[in-house]
Amino acid sequence: MKATDHFKETIKAHLDKRAADDSLFAVVYAKEGKNIDDCVTYILNEVQKSGCVGFTDPEIFGMAAHYYDEDKIDIGKEIDPGRIVVNHVVELTEEEKEEARKKAINDYQADILHEMRKTAKKAA
Repeated sequence: MKATDHFKETIKAHLDKRAADDSLFAVVYAKEGKNIDDCVTYILNEVQKSGCVGFTDPEIFGMAAHYYDEDKIDIGKEIDPGRIVVNHVVELTEEEKEEARKKAINDYQADILHEMRKTAKKAA
């Protein structure tokens, strides 16, 4: 299982901004053979090794930068990220909001129908 897209996008957005603002980091960030998936795998393994369950943004972003800084770095094995909490607001488009609303209604209707059928079978 890979890290959530939102976590990955948050890390990438930070690194993109840093590369845009810092020409020295931009060179490091563009290294061949480096990619955001391996960066996230490295971060998750470092977090797991630490035994801690909470990190500040600068700590996580520091791990991301370290991954790109080092030429020879062991990213570790791909691991299940479990539940990653990102403390950034996700902005949904109106289309995404409408899609989520429709899905919620459909799920609710399916649950009600299931309960009605279950009750009908018990009565029969």
